[in-house]
Amino acid sequence: MLLHVTHETRYAYTPPVETAQHLAHLKPLATPSQRLVSHTLAISPEPAQRGEAPDVYGNTRAFFALDSTHEELVVTAESVVETSTPVLSSAVARELPWEEVRERFRYAKDSRFDPGSEFVFASRYVPRHDDFAAYARPSFAPGRPVFDAAMDLTLRMYKDFLYDAESTEISTPAIEALAQRHGVCQDFAHIMIACFRTLGLPARYVSGYLLTQPPPGQPRLVGADASHAWVSVYLPGADGPGDWADFDPTNGRQPGEDYVSLAIGRDYSDVSPMRGVLHGGARHTLDVGVTVQPLEELRAEAAQVDEAQSQTQAQSQSQSQSQSQPQSPTQQDEDPS
Repeated sequence: MLLHVTHETRYAYTPPVETAQHLAHLKPLATPSQRLVSHTLAISPEPAQRGEAPDVYGNTRAFFALDSTHEELVVTAESVVETSTPVLSSAVARELPWEEVRERFRYAKDSRFDPGSEFVFASRYVPRHDDFAAYARPSFAPGRPVFDAAMDLTLRMYKDFLYDAESTEISTPAIEALAQRHGVCQDFAHIMIACFRTLGLPARYVSGYLLTQPPPGQPRLVGADASHAWVSVYLPGADGPGDWADFDPTNGRQPGEDYVSLAIGRDYSDVSPMRGVLHGGARHTLDVGVTVQPLEELRAEAAQVDEAQSQTQAQSQSQSQSQSQPQSPTQQDEDPS
């Protein structure tokens, strides 16, 4: 699937900002199931400095600095991504009991490094707490493989939790969102990750986008979509590194070719789309618009617009020509007698 993603971030400042430095995670990842075809990042006003570099997790971070006074900042990322359904590596030992996987990540002197170990520990938005373990336990029956436990937990959260955009903010603790059973995709991702880490299992946060379909007969609204978040669970190999499997508790499913992965990290704080340090701009308003659209659909719409414009131009030329042509003489003009 070829997907076109537009992510526009618009800040309005009062009073104006004098100088600013920003960091953005807006460039989709390159993964075995995802190929970045093209990407542009437009910034207004034009920054005095800009650049990009990978972070420790392989995400691309864009940095830019503004040294002129501005009342508004508009950052527009446009990407075309080719996606396919993720396939687990053959190295994964899918039948390993979750208890055995947990034991691999207990500290032992001279033990071999496993890439999943970075994501076992608590982080800013994902603490360890007995309440997470208590909620997770029904999914982690003795001897159950990690993949099966993760799928069960995903489906349970989809059933138990209510998506409510007004119930939480990004600063809302995951333990509070767990207690109230309300929240948004970031909350659900943090809760699921906390369940795994509290049990001693590695899990990480994934930010990205999900292709949503408009209601039947309704046009796709530009900017009506939003950023999304889900969970990646580590599945080790029988005797070495394994692979990551993604789960989306917000929608009760595994991500497929209709998902675009943007960045990975320990939690939201590692992958926030935009952050900055400002001099000035004590107050601000923020508007974010995301549109995810199949590229073929976008091309078809563009072709329709071009055809409509061509027809309008042709009609205008035809009318202009008819008005400039001399009128035919009347019968009286032809025969004065």
